[in-house]
Amino acid sequence: MTPLGVGIIGAGKIGAKRAQAIAGSAGARLVAITDSDAVRAAAMAHEFGVIATAGVDELIARRDVDAVVVATPHRWLAPVALAALHAKKHALVEKPLAIHAAAAEELVKAARSAGRVLKTGFNHRCHLAVAEARALANAGRIGRLMHIRCRYGHGGRKGYADEWRANPVESGGGELLDQGIHALDLFRWFLGEFTEVYAALTRAFWAMPVEDNAFCTLRTAAGQVAQLHASWTQWKNIFSFEVFGDRGYLLVEGLGGNYGQERLVVGHRPAEFGAPEEEIKLFGGADASWSAEWAEFESAIREQREPQGSGQDGWQALRLVEAAYTSEREGRVVKLGSATAEPETFQGEEHEQPYEQPHQRQHEQRAEQLIAERRVRREVSGRSAGDRRAARP
Repeated sequence: MTPLGVGIIGAGKIGAKRAQAIAGSAGARLVAITDSDAVRAAAMAHEFGVIATAGVDELIARRDVDAVVVATPHRWLAPVALAALHAKKHALVEKPLAIHAAAAEELVKAARSAGRVLKTGFNHRCHLAVAEARALANAGRIGRLMHIRCRYGHGGRKGYADEWRANPVESGGGELLDQGIHALDLFRWFLGEFTEVYAALTRAFWAMPVEDNAFCTLRTAAGQVAQLHASWTQWKNIFSFEVFGDRGYLLVEGLGGNYGQERLVVGHRPAEFGAPEEEIKLFGGADASWSAEWAEFESAIREQREPQGSGQDGWQALRLVEAAYTSEREGRVVKLGSATAEPETFQGEEHEQPYEQPHQRQHEQRAEQLIAERRVRREVSGRSAGDRRAARP
């Protein structure tokens, strides 16, 4: 078996995780790395014993690169992936795949036209507890599925409001597009397509023009409901994913690391009701989701099939994100129809601007107010410290 030649575009934290997964695969070899920061690209290339190219075009043009991983800030995911697909490269593109659903649709069409595999980076499907929960749900272990509830978030870090995720031009949106889209993908994986979306998005704490909290309610045509709270003000990291059926429930908690040990709880409703019986399974060790997702991508290429967490899945998850932004902006439930990749090709010129964020000007004014308040507090603190020093004998 000839190893798959791979290039990585984006030498940040996620790019490094992908490089490690590729290094552990017998069926692939890392060939080249590039990044807008040449020093960072060179350092990562040195670590993995490969070359650092001068830019994206040079990496994509290499004949020994069969597939690329696109791990850039959100703004560049779709344009870079589209260039790779046009060059007949397979592409694993980190979530959210694109900033706009229309751009994601164009990627799906380009992959089909090129006969190449397009995968969205939805590694949460590959967490062992999540994958087992889905298998149990599909097997009917908890009966007819009724609803899902997910809480997912972290509390940011010092300087978070100054990072690229806080800039809508670079990120396209806030926490909903960052972590929330993982939950939306899992909702679809368990329940199928949704026909209604309602959302309330807030900027509760961070002085930034994108949402730091997203509260979403989705409904399928069959009446199943999914609820999401994605948060950048979750001061203690959390991942909680609950699936309820008419005969029991599945609870996934933790993702390892700062999110706590990954575990799966399988609850069984007694025939005569009362306290449920629970089975608890713990998953320890290192996070294997990155290696498992890479193996799925590689297998899909060799088997010439759609991967789990495909480009189509990324596109559909983005449709839910856009529906949530519309719901917040217009204060209504958004109805969704089915979508395929059959309509006319997306004209990118109509979608060059970032999302119009909910209640944009009010929230920008609030962000400006918060920044001004911080500046005043620093000035007052500085004066107070100076007064204390002056008062010393």
